[in-house]
Amino acid sequence: MLFVNLTRGGTARAGIGEPAPAIVGTTLDGKPFRLADFLGQPVVLNFWGPSCVPCRDEFPLLEAKQAQFAPDGLQIVGVLTDDPPAPAVDFVAEYGATWPTVIDPDKAAKTAYRVIGLPQSYFVDASGIIRSIQIGQLTDADFDRQYAKIAPVASVASVASVASVAWVAWVASVAP
Repeated sequence: MLFVNLTRGGTARAGIGEPAPAIVGTTLDGKPFRLADFLGQPVVLNFWGPSCVPCRDEFPLLEAKQAQFAPDGLQIVGVLTDDPPAPAVDFVAEYGATWPTVIDPDKAAKTAYRVIGLPQSYFVDASGIIRSIQIGQLTDADFDRQYAKIAPVASVASVASVASVAWVAWVASVAP
């Protein structure tokens, strides 16, 4: 079961520059989950489901980014919505995802976060503030651009350096 703590009279809604609504629930592997436990770390909340083809395509990128930014303390958190848990458990096992996925059976988190389609990702800084929202599948460039908004200061230079190298490579590939 998933509970979303709605504050300010029960009307908390996710938005850029706003605190991330609390999520308390159970993960696919039956463990208790509290989003508040990740305060102090950058978090990417990813709303997904195994029936969502772009979600499937996005999983390897999330895996790679979690490994790349592990030294920063990056936490990726999946929120399963719209699909039953059984296929999600199989999918996570097949793809080897190591991050927690919280089950959203009553769509309370989906509502609080104003999810309009899957996948949808929220980039939350270490103080719990949403800094960026991605509607639709993330690309490598999308992730790096948005991660720079929540990354620890030392990591921002690293993200910018990777983006600069990619830009130079692209320019060189299209130059006459």
